Amino acid sequence: MAKRTLPILKQLLHRQHPLLSVPSRSVTYMPRPGDGAPRTVTLIPGDGIGPLVTGAVEQVMDAMHAPIYFEKFDVHGDMKIIPAEVVESIRRNKVCLKGGLNTPMGGGVSSLNLQLRKELDLYASLVNCCNFPGLPTRHEDVDIVVIRENTEGEYAGLEHEVVPGVVESLKVITKFCSERIAKYAFEYAYLNNRKTVTAVHKANIMKLADGLFLESCREIASRYPGIKYNEIIVDNCCMQLVSKPEQFDVMVTPNLYGNLVANTAAGIAGGTGVMPGGNVGADHAVFEQGASAGNVGKQKIVDRKTANPVALLLSSAMMLRHLQFPTFADRLENSVKHVILEGKHRTKDLGGKSTTQEVVDAVIANLE
Repeated sequence: MAKRTLPILKQLLHRQHPLLSVPSRSVTYMPRPGDGAPRTVTLIPGDGIGPLVTGAVEQVMDAMHAPIYFEKFDVHGDMKIIPAEVVESIRRNKVCLKGGLNTPMGGGVSSLNLQLRKELDLYASLVNCCNFPGLPTRHEDVDIVVIRENTEGEYAGLEHEVVPGVVESLKVITKFCSERIAKYAFEYAYLNNRKTVTAVHKANIMKLADGLFLESCREIASRYPGIKYNEIIVDNCCMQLVSKPEQFDVMVTPNLYGNLVANTAAGIAGGTGVMPGGNVGADHAVFEQGASAGNVGKQKIVDRKTANPVALLLSSAMMLRHLQFPTFADRLENSVKHVILEGKHRTKDLGGKSTTQEVVDAVIANLE
């Protein structure tokens, strides 16, 4: 009996039920040549040091044979509006790399940076402020991600003169935008194995506006029990940043506070010249230098061609990851970090005497 049933059992084991069969597929965790189709990226060199540092990125991308092509547009901060063909290019390509755009002080001229964020609904600004091996700073173990709401708050641009000599500026906070940025922060923390999210506010004074922001953050935090949630008043936050920055992990902020916090954290971790960043929305992303302070630079730096390209190179690595080219992103990041660690090629802001081109040449020479 046993001899006769053995062949039957073998047939049953080898026969797959149509409902239980799983189609076979190739699974690989290493990108293979030809897997990623080349992508077109909108490029805005911008003002001041912008053409220098975006030119640096173009050289490194060419040296890596990265599968991207740039569609370049001449845009300057003194324009009244972003040209329609530029916006259309970003909508079509989904991704943009941008140098700094100079924003005139006063005079009622709208910032082109704000126009771009609103036009494309780039609601989240992300700046990663961290220490780099070989670059000495006052504090160690700094690794802060500042996630800033990008479309409302004091940057809503709603200002008017009530009577001569009296100007009213409106701060707009909505539940929708507050929940959206809070969810982005917690999702980022969850996907990147971050442990803590800290909401920055001034709800002790702006009880309704910042109170609504905090309520929204608390509601989203309740959905992520595995991530610790803290709150801190913005003035105390600045004091804590300069005294003990290593306590912070992911920080989520309304618009104005995020700008202040990101630039402060960048200064602590090594300077604005080495901090990458990006502005992202549901459909589009614009990558640029993370900290806005100094992203246009002084004319003397432009004339001497000594702008630090590191921040935009690292922002380009973020862009490559966004485009799902992780191997190219790793090569670029590793090369930049090696150049910083080696210490032979640094611009003046990092204590060196190198030109922009000398740093670029060093990065290209260290590409693996």
